[in-house]
Amino acid sequence: MQIAFIVGHFPRLSETFILNQVTGLIDRGHQVDIFSEYDGDWDQVHPDVERYALRQHTYRLHPVPQNYIWRSLIGLWLLLTRFPKAPGLLLRSFNPFEHGMYAVGLWTLYGAVSLIDRGCLQYDIVHCQFGTQGHRGWFLQRLMPSTTKLIVMFRGHDISSYIQDKKQDFYADLFEAADACLTNCDFFRQRLIKLGCPPEKASVHYSGLDVSKFTCQPRQPEAGNTVNLVTTGRLVEKKGIEYAIRAVALQKQNFPNIRYYIIGDGHLKDSFTNLIQELNAETYIHLLGWKNEAEIIEVLNTCHLFIAPSVTASDGNQDAPVNVLKEAMAMGLPVISTYHGGIPELVEDEISGLLVPERDAEALATKLGYLLEHTKDWSNMGKAGRSFVENNFDLQRLNDKLVSRYEKLLERNRGELADDHVYVSQALLK
Repeated sequence: MQIAFIVGHFPRLSETFILNQVTGLIDRGHQVDIFSEYDGDWDQVHPDVERYALRQHTYRLHPVPQNYIWRSLIGLWLLLTRFPKAPGLLLRSFNPFEHGMYAVGLWTLYGAVSLIDRGCLQYDIVHCQFGTQGHRGWFLQRLMPSTTKLIVMFRGHDISSYIQDKKQDFYADLFEAADACLTNCDFFRQRLIKLGCPPEKASVHYSGLDVSKFTCQPRQPEAGNTVNLVTTGRLVEKKGIEYAIRAVALQKQNFPNIRYYIIGDGHLKDSFTNLIQELNAETYIHLLGWKNEAEIIEVLNTCHLFIAPSVTASDGNQDAPVNVLKEAMAMGLPVISTYHGGIPELVEDEISGLLVPERDAEALATKLGYLLEHTKDWSNMGKAGRSFVENNFDLQRLNDKLVSRYEKLLERNRGELADDHVYVSQALLK
């Protein structure tokens, strides 16, 4: 299969879930091109970006100016310079009877230019990795043969904070056009349906984890030794790290040998630094900054408990089952998290970890205290977490399932074409 991924940025270290799908499809013999709406960060890339030579398969979607006059002037120049390469495609992109307001708004023209610059005018699958890029992917797909299938993946931000200031039916035409709409948890699937997506088109496809990279080991503290707590995540509001800092500070007087390490970077770094100073916690709460995957695994190997205190951000942004939680559970770490977004679909309360309400530092401190007092529970929690991740979030199984989704969509199309052929043949015989 020839597959086009439509993304916001590529490459991006925080979006390994996209990279994992790209490499998984390539490993299975498929051709993947990546169309990125914005420039990625080529200075810091995951090793697989180089290993799979993905720079050679990454292309920019041509930017569409917001100002219509400027968009028209640039569009005219693009038309004149690309016309000799694909006149038929460009003329189709202007057809208002086929594309309606998207032709008038020149969106399909800019889509055609992106395909022409790539040198490939047809794919079997157009897979938009976020709802925010769904329309741009659709503008590409509608210029291709009718056999090309459109899949749109919604991951949370695109159906929460992104659409707060937009109309309730913002995605209505996209829901109608898409052959399948995916979400990374059932919590978001239900939200997608409330926004108007037909239930039969909405399915859950979890983000996978290469479980083989993570060694599971039982966690038990040695008497009198330090107990290491850890959080991994961007230093942004929805990660709820403020509440974990306060919870650890509350338990410090009861458990003087705890240390808390926070891995990640973000715009709240200074705020957290100030909070740690206000709590006189500099000696036992440490901001470690950004680290790569190997460095994160190294830190997690030295830790005993993982805290993921996600909250609903003020703009409505929420988390699915986050990869850092999966990684911690795959390594046998008992976890403390929150009743938030899709996290309860990953963490089974009192089985693989403990869940508390959002933004409740005292409840978080209480559960932390419970685990620090009941260290014999850690081993069973760690084993349960590892087993759950293996059974539900294994990357290889999920990539096989993704290929199967593609094949079923294409097979359905072949079946429809065959039915049409039989219908036409019978009509000719009459």
